[in-house]
Amino acid sequence: MAVFINSFFEERVEQLFDLAGLVERIFSSAGLEYRLVGGLAAYLYVEEREPDAGRLTKDIDIAVRRDDLEKIAKAAEPFGLRHRHVAGVDMLVQVDQPSARRAVHLVFSGEKVRSEYPEPAPELGPYRRIRELRLIPLPDLVRMKLTSFRATDEAHLKDLDEAGCITSEVEAGLSPVLAERLARVRARG
Repeated sequence: MAVFINSFFEERVEQLFDLAGLVERIFSSAGLEYRLVGGLAAYLYVEEREPDAGRLTKDIDIAVRRDDLEKIAKAAEPFGLRHRHVAGVDMLVQVDQPSARRAVHLVFSGEKVRSEYPEPAPELGPYRRIRELRLIPLPDLVRMKLTSFRATDEAHLKDLDEAGCITSEVEAGLSPVLAERLARVRARG
């Protein structure tokens, strides 16, 4: 039986994890905290329970403390990443490939990403380590996905739910607004 490999996809996955590993090295070397959030975090939680069931993302989102922004920018420079603030978004872009689509987007802990969001991003606390990366705890990730609630977030929520990641314990910690949004995701099946 012939095995087909999508080498473009495999290369992209490797690039994404290389960038995530670079983030870990930067923050570890500078003694700074971060938590992987967003699509890559959802992918890793899903992959852990059901390999090959998660969806990949083009970029990396991390939660950081706003007070650490200057330190983060300085720590990233020697690793080939530069801080940029574009269209209201703080990010670390690769100096040799400064694409916002392949950047590390910074989300500030304890702050709303957008003023209309019902909840702020969680504070940095404990983390879960998968593939040597520091992930936001699963209940916080689910709350973040339900807070932003874009089509991409709904797809990630569906993946997390189908993999059994959204347990009754996770649901119990949701506000009424977020619980209603989760019910809508499930109703759309």
